[in-house]
Formats: sequence, structure tokens, C-alpha cells
Amino acid sequence: MTKIKTLGSAALAAALLIAATGAASAQDAEAPPGKYAGDFMIRLRGIGVIPADNADIDPIGGDTELSNTGMPEIDFTYFITDNIALELIAATTHHEVSARNTSAGDIDLGDVWLLPPTLLLQYHFLTKERFSPYIGAGINYTIFYGVDEAKNSIATDVDYDNSIGWALQVGVDYRLDENWYINADVKRLFLDTDVSVNNGGVKADVDVDPWIFGMGIGYKF
Repeated sequence: MTKIKTLGSAALAAALLIAATGAASAQDAEAPPGKYAGDFMIRLRGIGVIPADNADIDPIGGDTELSNTGMPEIDFTYFITDNIALELIAATTHHEVSARNTSAGDIDLGDVWLLPPTLLLQYHFLTKERFSPYIGAGINYTIFYGVDEAKNSIATDVDYDNSIGWALQVGVDYRLDENWYINADVKRLFLDTDVSVNNGGVKADVDVDPWIFGMGIGYKF
């Protein structure tokens, strides 16, 4: 009799466990698609970079001009809560640089690459809806590398200092299905660099401050 009671109790406990598991699974299955705490998202965008640069050039005056450019960009986003996320952005851009309207005329400064890894803290709205806009703010560290000095130019020994600056962001995700999203995004980076030309004979404080417009796709894990 004791064995029967024991087996009955075990069977009842097992039945309750199975029922509870089934109910939890059904509840999970009924959860709407969207963004949740613990989700990880990766996005690939095509970006257009438009520097809004200006400079103080000593002693020849004038201003700088960095060319617009287009490049791919990748970002990685982790959701701390359903609404708050951290995003790490990685991209590198190539720019032609010149000094305009100086006392020595227009001067070709050659080309340079920028690598500005950026970390943003974001707030996502309407995370269970198809349209989910977000805003973000953070910090970037810009590395200037691959300097290619212009040939037949009076500017030689062009050197850029790396820079730390702020970043702002606004964007929107449009959910296609449970995992895939279309994304549009605008960022403004506030970055400046000290530029030295001709072994320090000419120095410039350059505010690059680019606008970055992007569109691409995202996948949520």
C-alpha cells in the first residue's frame, strides 16, 4: 500500500511538472515577437558620411575640406532590458583632405583613413511593434591612419592626432518577421583632431563632426 501511495505521489508530481512546463512553453510561444532583455542583434548597413568640418589653420588661415564618402558599417547590439540596449559600431572611412582659401592658396593634403569605434547607450520605443524607433548617445575614439600625402604638393609630413568625442543617434527598426529587421539610422559624431603639416610649420585644429546616414538589415538572436 505504501508503495502504491509513493508511486501515486510521484506520478502526480510528474503530471504537475509536465503541466507546468507545458503551460510555460505555451506562454513563451504566445509571447509576441519583438525586442526583449537578453536579445542580441547584429546589423549591416551601407552608410554615407558627410563631414561638417571647419578648422583654424595657423599661420596661413583658410579652412579644411574632407570629402564625403560611402562605406559599409556593422554594429552589435545587446538588450539589457526590453528597452535599454548597448550598441557597438565598427566602420572605417576614407577621405580626401585639402586646405581651402589659405594665404598660400588651395593645398592638397592627400588622403587619410578614419576608424571611429563608437559605443552608444540606447533607448528603444515600442519594442513589441513592427516599427520600433530608438535614440542613443555615447562616445567614440577616432583613429587616423593610412595617411597618403599628396604628390607635387607643398604640404609634407602630414600628421593627425587621434581623438575622443561624443556621439548622438536616432534610428528605427522595422520588423519583417521574428528575427529579421530593416534599419535606418542617423548619427552625429563630434570629433576633432590636431593636424601638423611640414614638420609643425603649419598647425590646424580641425573639427570633423561628420553626419552619418545609414540603411541596412538586422538579425536578432
